[in-house]
Amino acid sequence: MSDTDPIVTDDAPRNDNPYSQGVRAGETVYVSGYGPVDPETGDDVAGDIRTQTNQVLDNVAAVVNEAGGDGLADVVKVTVYLTDLDDYDEVNEAYGARFSENQPARVCVEVARLPGDVRIEMDAIASLG
Repeated sequence: MSDTDPIVTDDAPRNDNPYSQGVRAGETVYVSGYGPVDPETGDDVAGDIRTQTNQVLDNVAAVVNEAGGDGLADVVKVTVYLTDLDDYDEVNEAYGARFSENQPARVCVEVARLPGDVRIEMDAIASLG
């Protein structure tokens, strides 16, 4: 088994649940799922789904940065979880603006509910090599 290092940063939301914000295994970073939570306050950000999408991506980027990467530029795979697929087009617009240069592979699924009753969550995989 390869060596792994948990990623810990104050620039992404932290909680008391039994998982890491991210884990680096060699040159790969696995980022845990994040909702639209402000890391400074621990509260969900107010605003529309675009604003919330940008906060989620900020949280993902913070974990990749802490692992030694270049934020979203190193992301190679994203899973998007939405509680309402009617939000898909707006999420896609905000997401596309953040990944205009580097477009990772992606899956988007509708789910019944997310922790904290947020509307969106994403997890990601980044490659630092």
